[in-house]
Amino acid sequence: MTLDVSTIYAEQVTLNSLVQNILYASGTVGAILVVVGLLLIDAGTARRKSLFNSTIEKTLGFFLGFATYYFIGFGFWAAQYYVMVDATIMDSLKDWWLGGGMTNGLAHQVDPAIFPGLNTFQIFIFFLAVFAGIINILLHFSVSERMKPAAYYVTCVVATVVSSMLSFAVWGSVGPLTNAGFHDFFGVGFVYMFPAGMALVFTPMLKARPGMMEPHARVSAYLAPSIGLAAPGLLMVFAGLPMVILSCLFFFDPQALAVSVTMAETSVGIALNNYALVWAGGAITGMLIAYKTRNYAYTLLGPLAGYVAGASGFDVYLPWQALIVGLAAPFAAYFVYEFTLKRGIDEHKLFPLFIGAGTFGMIAVGIFKAGTPRGGYLGIEEGAYAFQHGEISLVMQLAGVALCLGTGIVTALILSMIFKATIGLTVDEDDQIDGLDKVYWGLEPDVVTHADDVPRPIARDAA
Repeated sequence: MTLDVSTIYAEQVTLNSLVQNILYASGTVGAILVVVGLLLIDAGTARRKSLFNSTIEKTLGFFLGFATYYFIGFGFWAAQYYVMVDATIMDSLKDWWLGGGMTNGLAHQVDPAIFPGLNTFQIFIFFLAVFAGIINILLHFSVSERMKPAAYYVTCVVATVVSSMLSFAVWGSVGPLTNAGFHDFFGVGFVYMFPAGMALVFTPMLKARPGMMEPHARVSAYLAPSIGLAAPGLLMVFAGLPMVILSCLFFFDPQALAVSVTMAETSVGIALNNYALVWAGGAITGMLIAYKTRNYAYTLLGPLAGYVAGASGFDVYLPWQALIVGLAAPFAAYFVYEFTLKRGIDEHKLFPLFIGAGTFGMIAVGIFKAGTPRGGYLGIEEGAYAFQHGEISLVMQLAGVALCLGTGIVTALILSMIFKATIGLTVDEDDQIDGLDKVYWGLEPDVVTHADDVPRPIARDAA
């Protein structure tokens, strides 16, 4: 069929809309850079004998979540805007599943009276699908080298669906919890706290890796191949996230009025500077803690803790407030890290960062910015979804933390019971010691470290 320009809906393909499309596409690029950074961190910290397997499981888990989100996930998040106009969640799922009319529609052929800005929403599928995959990568950090591949991959699919449902409630501007006063600019709740909730269940069930928390008969110590590689990974994450911040803003007339995804009043410059300052504040405090304790981990946890704590309020903080949050956040990570370390809990990333710094950040928003108007949707002047009718409150921040962590806990509890009754959950300890690269792929490391150079005990005759 020949394109008839006279019959297209030109409002859907204006130059202004193209600028927004490019902006949101850049956010997708930024999110992919975050993926690369996370894989670099893993490459520097996973045990040499399981390095390839750890990285490839994260990669495959990412794409399982990515594809699942395209198939069904986006319809759950978008449903909040359908409910706002008296449609249903099922209407959204029909439009936005992989075979749906809006997912497959050409923007210039869709009447803007039916769905304006279609290109932008379609790009948002890609954007949020990347974060669905990131959730799985983050979860793998807490189960790496211990969870059976089949169990992990099933978890990736389930986690994508459940986190998509959770995003309907806690990220946007008219979802149930957000509309009632919960504020989370960057998706800390459903991207970071949700997998941390799952880790609260899986980590104690899987137990510590041999040699990680104490010497083992066959592994005298858990040695990472290149801790220094984690620093470039950290900077890769830092480099990618500013573009993601732009994708957490809505832009309205005149020209490019920025309003946050929660409909709070903000600006591009303020949001980006807040982002920069929480990283700087976290890095400074993390450095001080690291040199005081002689523990290198805080040089990495510090800036990440500042970022995670500040992320829920990038849109509403003033720069000086963001710096204070960034400076304070590593202490929350420190207390959680030391608590778990003393109890032999083999989880050094999600707990201190997302439960420690993440919860601190949610509370900080509820204290520092209580009463800030947000929620609803620009252009709606009255009713349950009136623009900025809701206010940030500490009670709603705590409710959001409980919901996000609780959803992860319940999801993991159900999955763990199913796995134990069917395919199993935990990799055999001898396989962990021998290295999963060898067990699953027949790969041997080029270097054998002194920690691994311990012979397997010889079984004695029972007689």
